[in-house]
Amino acid sequence: MKIIAYIYTDFEEKFGIPRQSGLVEGLKGRIVFEPEYRSGEAVRGLEGFDYIWLLWQFQGVDEEHWSPMVKPPRLGGRTRMGVFATRSPFRPNAIGLSSVKLDGIELTGEGPVLFVSGVDLKNRTPIYDIKPYLPYTDAHPEAREGFAHEGKNHVLRVEFPPELLTIFPPEKREALLEVLRQDPRPAYHDDENRKYGVAFSGFDVHFRVKENVLTVFEVVPYLPM
Repeated sequence: MKIIAYIYTDFEEKFGIPRQSGLVEGLKGRIVFEPEYRSGEAVRGLEGFDYIWLLWQFQGVDEEHWSPMVKPPRLGGRTRMGVFATRSPFRPNAIGLSSVKLDGIELTGEGPVLFVSGVDLKNRTPIYDIKPYLPYTDAHPEAREGFAHEGKNHVLRVEFPPELLTIFPPEKREALLEVLRQDPRPAYHDDENRKYGVAFSGFDVHFRVKENVLTVFEVVPYLPM
């Protein structure tokens, strides 16, 4: 398997990234190909598709110690399910799959650069392959969704002081608010005094949650661990 590209996003850490692609449409990404694959011919015709599939590599996962059973966060982190019935990163092969919107292709000094939205990937995630999304065969709106429907409509009310929100560029604010509405916490966390932090666009957003209300109380520059 060869890495063909890397995607650049606003997320430096796993915590806070939406659990699925497309949940937060305003989250942007930029895909830059590795030198060997910087050919305009390789993306010829791709501009005719609205969505693409990304095959990518989970980061920081020990593939040697995968488990046949995992605990999906949306089930409270206590119920076990088969790893192949989930999208857990702890798999025999640390491969992720995302459907993202293709906003545009630009020919640059780095070759063709893809601009996408609805991303659910960390900054500098390796990309293994890109394929067009075909709605006539890839979409099954009537399909059963197993246990995944539990809690999928759970959202929080977000209180973000304007003086803190304006730290972020206008084009990033709504996406950040939607990330917080999606409730980044594991489902089994319910300590209203616990402080959480989402690393987003160069800043660490600190918040607490009480009775389905997420309150941001501090935004500080992000300092890598």
